[in-house]
Amino acid sequence: MADKKEIVLRVTLDENAIPEKISWEAPGASKGEERAEAFMLSIFSSEEKSTLGIDLWTKEMLVGDMNIFFYQALKKMADVLERATQDKEAAKLVKDFSREFGKKVKLLQET
Repeated sequence: MADKKEIVLRVTLDENAIPEKISWEAPGASKGEERAEAFMLSIFSSEEKSTLGIDLWTKEMLVGDMNIFFYQALKKMADVLERATQDKEAAKLVKDFSREFGKKVKLLQET
C-alpha cells in the first residue's frame, strides 16, 4: 500500500473574498505551519492534456515581491523541465527567458 502525505494550504479571505492570509504546512516542514504571501499551483491532467491552475496572493503582496516570485518560479521551472525531460535546450530557453524577465523588472542588471 502506498504511503500518503498531505500538503495543506489555508487561505483566509476578507469580506470581499480577497486573500488576507495564506499559510501552508506539510510533513517534514521544519516550522510546521508557514506563512506565504502568494502561491501558484499547477496540476496537469494527462487524460485531458490540460493544466488547472490556482493562483492566489494576499492584498499585502508588493509588486517588487511578485516580480521576485515570478523570476524565481521561472528559474525553478527551467530546472524541473531539465530534470524531468533531460532536454537541456528547452530548459535553456526557459532559463534565458527568466534572465530577460529579471532584467525587465530590474532584478538583474543589463550586461
